[in-house]
Amino acid sequence: MKNLLVVTYSLFLLWTAAGCKKEQNVTESPQDSVTTSIPDLTIINDVQKASFGYFWNGAHASSGMALERSSSGDVVTTGGTGFGIAGIVAATSRGWISRTDAVNRLRTICYFLQDANRFHGAWPHWLNGATGKVVPFSTYDNGGDLVETAFLINGLLIARAYFTGSDTAETNLRNKITTLYEGVEWDWYASKGDNKLYWHWSPDYDWTMNLPISGWNEALITYVLAAASPTHPIDVSVYNNTWITAGFGVQNTYQGYTVSISSNNYIGPLFFSHYSFIGLDPRQLEDNYTNYWQQAVKHVLINRSYCLYGAPSNYGYSASLWGLTASDGPDGYNAFQPTSDNGTIAPTAALSSIAYTPYYSMQVMRNLYENKKALYGKYGFYDALNVSRNWMDNEYLAIDQGPIVAMIENYRSGLLWNLFMNISGVKTALTQLGFHAPVRSTGFYLSVPEVENKVVDLIRHPDADTYQLDVYMSTAGTFTLEKTDGTIVSTTSVNAGSTQVTFNTSVGKYTARLKGSSDNITQVVQLH
Repeated sequence: MKNLLVVTYSLFLLWTAAGCKKEQNVTESPQDSVTTSIPDLTIINDVQKASFGYFWNGAHASSGMALERSSSGDVVTTGGTGFGIAGIVAATSRGWISRTDAVNRLRTICYFLQDANRFHGAWPHWLNGATGKVVPFSTYDNGGDLVETAFLINGLLIARAYFTGSDTAETNLRNKITTLYEGVEWDWYASKGDNKLYWHWSPDYDWTMNLPISGWNEALITYVLAAASPTHPIDVSVYNNTWITAGFGVQNTYQGYTVSISSNNYIGPLFFSHYSFIGLDPRQLEDNYTNYWQQAVKHVLINRSYCLYGAPSNYGYSASLWGLTASDGPDGYNAFQPTSDNGTIAPTAALSSIAYTPYYSMQVMRNLYENKKALYGKYGFYDALNVSRNWMDNEYLAIDQGPIVAMIENYRSGLLWNLFMNISGVKTALTQLGFHAPVRSTGFYLSVPEVENKVVDLIRHPDADTYQLDVYMSTAGTFTLEKTDGTIVSTTSVNAGSTQVTFNTSVGKYTARLKGSSDNITQVVQLH
């Protein structure tokens, strides 16, 4: 995995070094301070809507595509546009834009993509938004990028699943998206002769990039879409021969959390648990190697725990300032993670993890929103900051803003997860690749206690204004909330199977108890 990261991100670094420097010192205003207790819902709404603006008001004027970064001129990004399209669906659902305007924007994007450079159906990482011509990502990377194409198609298929109207505009949009998807030759990128799926192909340099799409990283969605393709599917053997590597199914413990998939220490930067899971719902995914919800939550908790307890103290990390992922930094773009850390925090790291760790992510969101006002601009939080170096970015990156919008929506409503996971071809592909519904026993199956205090920290869901716990019962039984002295606060009957229990009570520490005919499972929860 280290080799993969070095290869992949050296490309970003090459571009950063070759172009003009995109980071500037931004001095924090001395009057920044917490003056009010703003409701969580207000903050979440503001941050999600402002971040969406990058893909709406900040999009390329003629193509509608997402700018690679806010200063990139005509350079637009395919993968980042896919994230933005998922955001357009969320924004339409929330009434921030009209359905008609959304369809018109998506139509513009689709017609641009139809005429843009493609390489055996795959788009390059970057395009010129005015001409549709490839903008080389590096010397040899001037052709198709299958992973970025997958992020783009993922967003388009979510849009196709959402815009189901019978009118001509929505019907034509769905048909256009289908045509674009069917034109991607996923199988070509597995035609080198070694039964592996490759990230890049160039008409000028052929397979010179030589980067198989091997796990674990951000690219799982590529295999799902390739296997689901109605026109150019890959064989399952390609998935097993390329994606599945020695780290799959091997337990390793980092910062007190045990995971079953890792390819390098701390299982990489946090975007590994964001990009593919804009559409893929990890709550529904399990295979012979891991439970993907537990894997993702523990990935976030490992990253957070390193920041709080393992990083150099002068970096200034805290419970309200953590999160390492690929982002700008004071020395340029890098894939920040516990094994490659210089004190740079990217808001997208914690914010896009809110579906996994609502309370911990909200601590960061609130802190930045109330205390780091210089970091907040018209499209939400700028890309990164480094307290120890007195540095703040003044740029936005599509691949960082997009997951904020999408993953906040998945936390709030599950909309994008529901749309994508209900696509019949996706269901079939997941089964072919060995995924199945998680096998559960009585317990709090989505909860992972914080290792330092052994509790599950909960906040009220911002829209429902209730505490929520997802539980599973092998037989019908009861959910009981008890004070630390054993006093019962509430009791709820629970049917066998998966249930979301909701409750309202005062903040504090409680014991949550599931009791069935032969089960008595407890979990300490801290209500905030």
